[in-house]
Amino acid sequence: MSQEERIDLVLRETKPLRFPRGKRLPLYCWHAMDIPGDDAAIERTLKALDARGIGACATWRPGKAQDKALERALRIGAAQKRLGLRVNVNANACTYTVCNGAPETAHVDADGKPFFDTSSSPRRKLGCPFKLASRYPAMREQVDFFARAYKAKGIDIDFVFADWEIDGPIEWQGGWDAAKRCATCRKRIPRLDDFAAFQKAYRKVRSEVTRECYSGVVLKHFPKALVGNYAVYPHNGWRYWYDYFEKPPAEGLPVRMDQRSPVRPWADEFEDSGYTFAMPTVYTWYRTWAWYDWDNGDYRWFYNLLLVASNAGEHTPAAVPIISFVHYTTTSPPRPPETADPGVKQFSTAAYKELLWHMLLRGHDTFFLWCPHTEIAQEIRPLHEVWAAALEFKQFLDKGEPVTFAVPKRPGPVLSGLRLGRRVLVRRTDFDATQGAVALKVGEKTLQVPRGEGKCQVLELPN
Repeated sequence: MSQEERIDLVLRETKPLRFPRGKRLPLYCWHAMDIPGDDAAIERTLKALDARGIGACATWRPGKAQDKALERALRIGAAQKRLGLRVNVNANACTYTVCNGAPETAHVDADGKPFFDTSSSPRRKLGCPFKLASRYPAMREQVDFFARAYKAKGIDIDFVFADWEIDGPIEWQGGWDAAKRCATCRKRIPRLDDFAAFQKAYRKVRSEVTRECYSGVVLKHFPKALVGNYAVYPHNGWRYWYDYFEKPPAEGLPVRMDQRSPVRPWADEFEDSGYTFAMPTVYTWYRTWAWYDWDNGDYRWFYNLLLVASNAGEHTPAAVPIISFVHYTTTSPPRPPETADPGVKQFSTAAYKELLWHMLLRGHDTFFLWCPHTEIAQEIRPLHEVWAAALEFKQFLDKGEPVTFAVPKRPGPVLSGLRLGRRVLVRRTDFDATQGAVALKVGEKTLQVPRGEGKCQVLELPN
């Protein structure tokens, strides 16, 4: 599928907005990038996407083709500027590769033998975090090359994201074992046998890498830009999900069990990374299904995803936008497909749409859809329907304050709301047969929320 075909599919599966977006952030989609064609075609496509509230990104790609990538990105950015749209950038390629296997970045064991940690990916040679500073100038220039060019053209950047994952210091898989073998890590992390101390040290260097080589470079040129990265967001010190390349903790690592879900400790890295927006990852990871016992399959997904979303919503300052990666088709299932557990049921579209509503009513500002190109239609349709419909309540979304982040420990009524003065925009989703009103605590007041299938309710707080 060509890029033009991907964008056409996004346009076909969405409709122009019924309610104005105003100054709210647009909806982002991985496949609405790098608009092809001449200047006139780029403008037509940008207008069509904007009519649907979708923001297009241009990709920065360093290396041999960087001049061509820059030319395309500047044309898209110039068109966005002419049309009064936000200038959006995919800088992911510029964040790779910090751990490039250079000999000077290797771990070195007690016998002086160099080695790399390849436990996260055989293609990634993760070296010693305390030897990565030599990589900073080259990595910094990959971002600065593009940022300087935008600045020179008078094109201010509004939004930059990356998907920097398997690179730099990683404490999972064999990361801790590698650090224990490394003479430098043992010297630089005095309490290396304490996982919390080890994780904090690794994440501190990881934050330094992103600040020195990515976020700080962008913000030097564009101080008002929103800059962020996949899966980095304020939180409560715990992470409720595992990425596709991450394994559950080995014996001896501290976890907090929730049924069979090994909830793991997570270091605070958001502020130190220099990011200006939060980017939670709210995906239906295949392994999630087996963590819980409920017969209601939708609630197995909904519960975990709402934990992730609520964690970010509750702990992210109101002034920091939350732009959440979302994907509801079962994520990263086993390959080949016949090896998958036939008991794992797909999250229903109806329940996913309810989840999106609850995310918006818990402080999330907009969404960023990632999916394989084979899933574009099934993914963009329900996402856009909810996001566009929510604009009817734009005043609440813009100025309202979330009233709850509670996630019920068993299937039943789930409540979320935004308070604006004496009124509360409420969503109630039921995962059982409860028919009567359910109490929702709003400060010192209590609202009785009646069942309301598939709709939001605006309720008045009692005197």
